[in-house]
Amino acid sequence: MNEKGTELSGVTLEVIPSGAALGAEVRGVDLAKPADDALKDALNSVWAEHSVLLFRDQKLNDDQLLSAARLFGTPQPVGFRLLAKNPNQRDVKYPEIIAVSNRDQEGTEEMDNAGLGDVEVQWHSDNSYIEAPPKASVLYSLVIPETGGDTGFCDQYAAYETLPDDVKKKIDGVRAKHDASRNSGGLLRPGFKLPETEDDVPGPFHPIVRTHPVTKRKALYLGRRRDYPSQFIEGWSEKESVEMLNYLWDHATQDQFVWMHQWRAGDLVIWDNRCAMHRRDATDPKLPRILHRTQLSGEIPE
Repeated sequence: MNEKGTELSGVTLEVIPSGAALGAEVRGVDLAKPADDALKDALNSVWAEHSVLLFRDQKLNDDQLLSAARLFGTPQPVGFRLLAKNPNQRDVKYPEIIAVSNRDQEGTEEMDNAGLGDVEVQWHSDNSYIEAPPKASVLYSLVIPETGGDTGFCDQYAAYETLPDDVKKKIDGVRAKHDASRNSGGLLRPGFKLPETEDDVPGPFHPIVRTHPVTKRKALYLGRRRDYPSQFIEGWSEKESVEMLNYLWDHATQDQFVWMHQWRAGDLVIWDNRCAMHRRDATDPKLPRILHRTQLSGEIPE
């Protein structure tokens, strides 16, 4: 795509790469307006190239947010949404949308909640604890504090491609457990207990290296970093599993693979959950931060 602008479907589409390992800003697109097939195809092509796309200065209600998300896939109901305190997360009119917020339903500060509150959120892939995790997440900002809450994205294509050949061979076809007991902030979900043995761990096994169904490129797929036994490699000893996972996590989250995004109100970001991990800085509980998120249905990792 021409960075200087391409005339397409009545808009001038500009793609500005972040300059980091992944990510690009897309200009010239009003996501509140319908898009024809040509524009949709162009956006998906850019997304496949950059893994993370940023659209600034959008003005979307929840219906328009879902319409924008449908340019890239099918929105799905968000797991564990009914357990949240925020009313937007219980609104049955929009089961595909969850509020990512540091406020409860009365607008009171909350450090920890199902919308992740103000806590720092460590590197992860969304919903890797289900059999067919979402292929993408779409996050739209409504209220953004002046500081805090920056989101980092990490290129897992590059992480895999820069592994030593002997490590690639060792993890080829290997699967790891993805624990469903805790959320991205590390909080135990209602109804779950902290696993004490491998057999206690709820959640599926997924390949450590997955092949992207569109680009056909290989990427590391690590999910969430958990202490043993909450994450372990199938069929390996505890020592071998811990050593390899520690190595892979340290390698995969190096600064050279990361793009940090500083939010503004009206930003919409879509990231490919199959080849990019993400994290979030902590926020100031005195400053409200409210975003709406939806996810796009995906496939069983292979």
